[in-house]
Amino acid sequence: MDDIDLRIIRELQTDGRLSNQELADRVRLSPSPCLRRVRRLEEAGLIRGYTAMVDQVAYGLPITVFVRIRLERHTAEAVAVFEEHVALIEHIQDCYLMAGSSDYLLRVVIESLEAYERLVRDRVHAIPGIASIESSFAFGSVKQSRTYPRPAHPR
Repeated sequence: MDDIDLRIIRELQTDGRLSNQELADRVRLSPSPCLRRVRRLEEAGLIRGYTAMVDQVAYGLPITVFVRIRLERHTAEAVAVFEEHVALIEHIQDCYLMAGSSDYLLRVVIESLEAYERLVRDRVHAIPGIASIESSFAFGSVKQSRTYPRPAHPR
């Protein structure tokens, strides 16, 4: 990955709807080499897809909850069971395996506090092997970025 590839990736993260001509102009390439580079980045898995950014509140999911989960046991089976269940709950947008006092950090988007209570009671509590659940509610967003910073040493 060279400087041009990094510029292509950054431009597409900023606006995934750019035409190839617009992208080529922004990264100072002619359209054909630009398209070849984009396809190569897609084939290599660096660009995994394109999506629309949707306003969470306008969409009807105004509440963001960060949920820290601690498991009772850390066996391969307990971890697999937890992760399989989490993958099936669509309100869970992100699930991170953590170091420290919590095993997982989840980001949940939901319609209301009542809906969150139902989600925890009906879906999360049903997952075997959970020792504790701790929820923190976000009351605002200071920054949300979908554009990665430039790596110090590109691959």
